[in-house]
Amino acid sequence: MDQAEQLRNIIKAGNLQRPVARVITVTSGKGGVGKSNTAINLAIQFRKMGQRVIILDADFGLANIEIMFGAVPKHNLCDLIYQGKNIKEIITWGPMEVGFISGGSGIVGMSNLSKDYLNYIIQNLTELDAIADVIIVDTGAGISDAVLEFLVASGEILLVTTPEPTSITDSYSLLKALVRHPRFSQETSQVKMIANKVDKEEDGQALYEKLNAVVSRYLKLPFGYLGPIPQDNQLSKAVMQQVPVSMQNPTAKSSQAYESIAAKLMNKEETVRKRGMAAFFSHILNGKKMG
Repeated sequence: MDQAEQLRNIIKAGNLQRPVARVITVTSGKGGVGKSNTAINLAIQFRKMGQRVIILDADFGLANIEIMFGAVPKHNLCDLIYQGKNIKEIITWGPMEVGFISGGSGIVGMSNLSKDYLNYIIQNLTELDAIADVIIVDTGAGISDAVLEFLVASGEILLVTTPEPTSITDSYSLLKALVRHPRFSQETSQVKMIANKVDKEEDGQALYEKLNAVVSRYLKLPFGYLGPIPQDNQLSKAVMQQVPVSMQNPTAKSSQAYESIAAKLMNKEETVRKRGMAAFFSHILNGKKMG
């Protein structure tokens, strides 16, 4: 039995009669488009709807989420993998009791771990499924191998795009790389766009239609639209003060837009096949050459 098969068996045994969280991955083709802001404000909106939420900051080179939280985590995912910490010890609790896990950079080496240690990690990740209803994965920006690994493991992908020409072309490049990835499946992954930093609602729709036209023609990828986030001075002020705008100013245009998008996602929950966090990571590990 190779390591990948051992991992699958661990997952199957762990998932029996246990709750499974909804995993939503937020990504972008380039930096500076508001991806992490989107992740944290959607988390706040989900909390307002009574959902238990944890954000996994998988942008290994930067610390955007913890800066916006105004909190420095004591531990990260590497401490779970390599230092024997349990899952509750590596969660930092932020505004409105939104949980936050810093990804660290140790996932790459997980394929070399023993069966017993994989079992320990998966059991901890399964516990994460039990303490969160929604887990938001905030990836790095761009088309690195690490970003693609997270995307192909996710059942729900939210692509944040702005009207800037470079953002549009980079979003298309990311989708092209995703579709060409050998383990990407249109049957098990949904991709939806959020139009950020738009002046008018119709500008967001036009941006989506422009990108969807080339995606449909050349990639044959079903590509949905969740709505726009408008340019908003209140959002900029909230970022400077390290408070999510959805908390600081719930009536701001951007807060209402995040609320609308979160509501759409919750309304579609029944059609989403939940994978859970343990299965999410098993998909990443199975893609590595193990055995």
